[in-house]
Amino acid sequence: MIRVMLVDDEEDSLDLLEILLGQIGNIQVVGRYINPIQAIKALGKSHVDAVFLDIHMPGMKGTEAARKIRSMIPQMPIIFTTAYAEYAIEAFEIQSTDYLLKPFTRDRLQNTVARIKSLSDSIIQARQHESMTPTVYCLGGFHIGLPGDANKVLTWKTKKEKELCAFLIHYAGKSVNTASIIEALWPGYDLNKAKTYLYTCLSYLRRSLAEHHIPIYISKADQGFVAVLDGATVDVTEFEQLLSRILAEDVLDERTYGKMNQKYTGEYMEACDFSWATARQLEIKASYVRALRKWYAYFQSQSNPILAVDSMQKLLSLAPDSEIDGRELIKLHLKMSNRNEAHRVCLQLEQAVRVQLGAELEEETLRLFQQTKEQVQ
Repeated sequence: MIRVMLVDDEEDSLDLLEILLGQIGNIQVVGRYINPIQAIKALGKSHVDAVFLDIHMPGMKGTEAARKIRSMIPQMPIIFTTAYAEYAIEAFEIQSTDYLLKPFTRDRLQNTVARIKSLSDSIIQARQHESMTPTVYCLGGFHIGLPGDANKVLTWKTKKEKELCAFLIHYAGKSVNTASIIEALWPGYDLNKAKTYLYTCLSYLRRSLAEHHIPIYISKADQGFVAVLDGATVDVTEFEQLLSRILAEDVLDERTYGKMNQKYTGEYMEACDFSWATARQLEIKASYVRALRKWYAYFQSQSNPILAVDSMQKLLSLAPDSEIDGRELIKLHLKMSNRNEAHRVCLQLEQAVRVQLGAELEEETLRLFQQTKEQVQ
């Protein structure tokens, strides 16, 4: 039984949606609200599998309500029900599960319900897997989730204990000699002191992992040490493997696009200030950019402008000074008659190139800027 919450400021719309859901079957409406603020408050006290949201509502727009729900329950399936098509891009940015344009048919709603069920099953399986298997998170920082509670992470006794763990995991099961570890973590230190620091951190690290039953074992190997991951998963490894498959595939599966973006939670070892991680950080970002360009071309070929815009926006968030990609997005917005959005991209590109890089824009970019400016005025 799928438990859903309905939010719409029109009672007639709520009645119709509840009737259609009742006809589909195996769905329980656990809450009906005409006020999105009240709905959000109730959501924290109820077990809900999905939320149906209108967009135009007094007090709070549906898109704003969706963002609040996302902050509370990141994996909650959100379905927008609206008579307005122009919010589709914003809805996709919020990672909505579906976007239903009123009036919609029971068959169209049935497709949405099937999608909700598929997502709910995946979330349950993921939670069960997470509860048993600790995850090492290298994207968006570095931390290790504790077994049995994905919301808690391992705490470190010292910053160098954390960096040592990250450094050994960085080499993915390969032995790293002692000299390389010292050079990376304690450059310029007296060798004897550096060795003392290393062995102290190794002792802290082994104890921390053992106390929290994390299946990562730090072993002596050759002239150094190796981190052996016995069942623990590493997010960056899964992300890199997914990027490799996307870049190698001739035919793309649209579901993989959402999975790729969901896995990317930030740069490799972001904000950790690990100089040894820089090269891999740049490699991963470059691969992600190439994958997004491939998705952009795919969505263009499939006449899917909404996802084409989304893929290019994500790309420019990674490479804001890329004029060739910026021009593509401006042209796409103009083609969709989104003149104000095209103008906004012009301003962002100018900021990135002229202000931040201190460089001049290419002639082709300047011509496109002028064309956009004329259409906006």
